[in-house]
This record gives sequence, structure tokens and C-alpha cells, in this order.
Amino acid sequence: MRPPRPISRLLVANRGEIALRIVRTCERLGIEAVVAASEADLDSPAARRAGRVVRLGPAAAAESYLSVDAVVRAGLAARADAVHPGYGFLSENPALALACRAAGLTFVGPDPDHLARFGDKLEARQVAAAAGLPVLPGGEVTSAGEAEAMLEATGLPVLVKAVGGGGGRGMRLVTSAGELRHALELSVAEAGGAFGNPRVYLETYVSSGRHVEVQLLCDGERFLHVGERDCSVQRRYQKLVEEAPAPGLPEGLRDELLAAAVRLGRHLGYRSLGTVELLVDLDRERFYFLEVNARLQVEHPVTEAVTGLDLVAEQLYVAEGRPISHSQGDLVARGHAVECRINAEDPDDDFRPGPGTVERFAVPVGDGLRVDAAIEAGSPIPPYYDSLVAKCIACGPDRTAALDRLGGALDRFEVDGVPTTLGLHRRIVADPAFREGGVDTGWLGRFLAATPAGTPEGAGAHRAVAAGG
Repeated sequence: MRPPRPISRLLVANRGEIALRIVRTCERLGIEAVVAASEADLDSPAARRAGRVVRLGPAAAAESYLSVDAVVRAGLAARADAVHPGYGFLSENPALALACRAAGLTFVGPDPDHLARFGDKLEARQVAAAAGLPVLPGGEVTSAGEAEAMLEATGLPVLVKAVGGGGGRGMRLVTSAGELRHALELSVAEAGGAFGNPRVYLETYVSSGRHVEVQLLCDGERFLHVGERDCSVQRRYQKLVEEAPAPGLPEGLRDELLAAAVRLGRHLGYRSLGTVELLVDLDRERFYFLEVNARLQVEHPVTEAVTGLDLVAEQLYVAEGRPISHSQGDLVARGHAVECRINAEDPDDDFRPGPGTVERFAVPVGDGLRVDAAIEAGSPIPPYYDSLVAKCIACGPDRTAALDRLGGALDRFEVDGVPTTLGLHRRIVADPAFREGGVDTGWLGRFLAATPAGTPEGAGAHRAVAAGG
């Protein structure tokens, strides 16, 4: 265990709802928060709540939130003890962790070596296999000829995936041999442009798979899981709805995947929060390793709702060098929680982002409800960043109660001025197949195809979105 290094002033190197959420935990812990903001965010709710803001750079993310030098300079200018990168941006970049260490700043996250290993999806597969986790057939390909040869071994369908990717970018589904070369070209180009790394690999695609992830909390000596989440409702491989615990998992299979995630953390001597993402094939009652997100997850509130933990606080404690104070037996999920990511996007126009100005913003309140947002009437939705507007989380004693509460909350949620996914979320939460539980990662595509734009149901949902509910 490292010697304790208390954090009294924290630089929050992120924006939007996650920056505000970190600031609130700092207030509770008596830590002074300083928000590092781009020119577009200098008057954001997070900056105003913290009371101290350091200019990070221009609005463009590449010159602000994605600049290692800018973040380290901001941390030093603020005389901070530590830097919290939130999620996205530089949160999994080993260069930032190393630069913070060199500057005498504590990086709130895993060790640089672990970030580097999990940031390379192929190396992450190798680490997982060494820890005894099953991986899907596949491997790196450097030419169309290699890809065609591998396809003969793996069979169809397959995914072409970026080695350094994330967020669904650089990923293409191949369902016929004739699609392979074009999909490969597109993935290589997108991966090179998005991540500066054009390497790609093939991986067998499980069409009826569920996306289940395990939350880890580790301090290098104790390796605990904080239950699992289901994140199978996705569009373009990006999550829209998450819940904890995962519904309908056989208990034996649940125990196996929780144990496997802990085994991976112990294998590396991992420190901090981390999420082991798995693909569950319920038809065969098997699971496969997908990747590790070595950071705080967007969907962490559902885990907090069913466990009572503050995961940001736990992350800060580990960064300070404190031992985890919980035992595995303490971390028991009670009830059920579901989260909807409300994005400024138009579901009837292929989820096209809709930047603009929010004219009205009204959130539901009530028992068992939580809304994480950093938006208010008059807030801009800039074109430079992710389109997330808010997260609406509902919990209850069981899944049905949580969904009923969430449905009522979504009916009262209002956002005017920009298109949002609110109408789609209302339809999802009311859908019988979703309410039954256990939908797979292809379900949303089938659901949208059944009610396309222009049909009465689809058009009505679009009007509700445009009108803000």
C-alpha cells in the first residue's frame, strides 16, 4: 500500500454533468474543487458551483480537454494536489497520468501501465486470457488478405474493431464476405482519424449477446466487485439505457462473471475504479471478455443507487493511498435502478446531434429519482463535445417499481430548444419486451425498425421530443 497523500484541492479536468457531480462529492468531503474549463465552459454550472475556475484553453477539445499539457498547467496554476479526469477526454490516457506524476500531481485513476495495457484492446484481450477469462475468436489484421484468411477461421458474422478505440468508433459489423474489405477500409480510416492509431482487429460477433459489465473497486491489495450492470440497449455500440443489477441472469452465471472480473483485477494488482465489460451469450450460458474501462463510468449512478456508495469518493480515497474500508460482504445490491442517457440528438434522423440553446429545462423530482445534469434554461449545447444533456436515474424495491418510477419521471422531464432522445426513452421504458428484461444488444435496432420515422408512433414520438415532452 502506498503512503497516504491527502487531497485538499482537486482540479476537475472535465465538463458538464460529470464535472458538477465531482464538485458535489468534493463539497461533502471538504475538498476544494477547482474546475478546469474551456472558453465555452467558463460560466458553466460546474464552474459556478466550484467558485474557482482555471481557463484550460479554446473551445475546441483538442486545445483544451484533450491537451495533456493544458491540463497539467491548469493543475499547477491552481496549486492542486490532484487531477480528476472524469470520463471521456483524457480519463484513460496514460500520458496524462505520467505527466501528472512528473509534475507532482496525484492522478485520480489507475496506474499509467494499466491505462496503457487496457487502452490497447489487443493487449487487454491477452491480459484477460492470462487471467483465465474467455475471449472471443479473432485477432489483429494488417491487410485485406489477412482479414479474409481470419474470416475463414472465425466464420461470420464478425466485428472489425479499432485497437485503440472506444465509443463505437472504428467498429463495423460484417455479415457477408463481400462486406469485409470495405468495412476494413472504413474502420482503419475512422480509427486513424479518431485515435491516431489505424490498427484494427477482427472479433466474432454474437448476435444475441447481452452487454453486462462488472464494477471493480481495488486498492492494489484488496480487489472487490460492486455488482454488475446491464448496458444492452445501445445505438451504434453506444449505451442509451443501463440498469443494476442485470435482469434475468442465472445465478451461477452471475457468480462466474463477478468472480472473473475480480480475478482480472487481482491478476494485475489493479488500483482505482474499473469496469470489466463482458458479452453474455445466454443461449449457451457463457460470457466473453470485451474490454476494461479504466475509469469512472457514465452509468455509475445505478450502482450507487443500489449499494449506497459514492463511487467518486471511493475513487478519491484510493488515489490518496487509503486502504478500502469495505469487505466484499458489505457490497450488497438492494433493489433495482435504471438510468436513461438523454442526449441532444434526433432519433428519427439517425441520432444526428442537435447543438443549440436550451430554452426550457425542467427536471422531475421525487423519491427514488436522481437527475445528473449541468444544464439550465439558456444553456448552450456546443457542437464541440458529446451530446449528453442529462442522466435520469430511478430506483425502486424491484425492477418493475423502478421502471414505473422512471416512466413517470420521463413524462415530466422537459427540454425545449434542441432535439432530444426523451421521446425514445419513453417508448423504450413502456415497451413490453424491454419491461420483460434481458433484451440483447441488437434489440434497439429491431425496435426502431418496427416504428420508423413517418409512422404514426414514430412521428408522434418525434413531435414529443421536439416539443420537449
